[in-house]
Amino acid sequence: MAARRNTSQQQGSLESADGGGVLPPTAWAVLGLLSFPGERTGYELKKWADASLRFFYWSPAISQIYAELRRLEALGYATSRRSGPEEPRTKRAYAITDEGRAALAGWADAGRDVGPPVLKHPLLLRIWLGHLTAPGRLRELVAGHIEQTRGELKEVRDALARVDGAQAWSHPQVALRWSERRLESEVGLAEAMLDDLAVLEAGGGFEAPHAPRNTSVTTGAEPVEPSAEPPGQPVEDSPTPG
Repeated sequence: MAARRNTSQQQGSLESADGGGVLPPTAWAVLGLLSFPGERTGYELKKWADASLRFFYWSPAISQIYAELRRLEALGYATSRRSGPEEPRTKRAYAITDEGRAALAGWADAGRDVGPPVLKHPLLLRIWLGHLTAPGRLRELVAGHIEQTRGELKEVRDALARVDGAQAWSHPQVALRWSERRLESEVGLAEAMLDDLAVLEAGGGFEAPHAPRNTSVTTGAEPVEPSAEPPGQPVEDSPTPG
């Protein structure tokens, strides 16, 4: 069953094919988790999201997962079954339907513009406001971020080890390998930020970018030398040109 494109597609939403309305990205993420082999409970889907999705997108809360499972089941995109009396605890396992797989394939393949990545870096926001913070506290925040990132890097590598060689998980491996490289880069960037903070604490500053060697502009008469001052606000008023 094909899915119809909608103007909200750029935000990751897509109208369901049977008139069920616009599905949010969380619904497609949950349906995507179901697209891999086997049945899974809501709890198992949450564990898989924590071990994969959160490293490059985000991990829905368990309450969101169950809400989307109910929505997907109502649309016919997922089905569920309760465990039998032989189970010590009653569980409900979910699986994707053929209709759900077709709709998910339509969403994943629709459109050329998937939208830009969104960066919200809480640590960088505090560094940006570092003139209001003690230098030692900034170093502590960066060091803590490095430690946390290294922990996430280990989790990604553990996840890669678990799916290594499994053909069904080959594309998640590509996403996790990207996550591994991103986290390695994040550690390096944070370590460089510690060096920058050390320069500031020592009373130093950062060199301005070098101007091109040929800075004259020919107007047809006499060459005009560019102003030494950057355009916009004076340097003493703002760190950024106008």
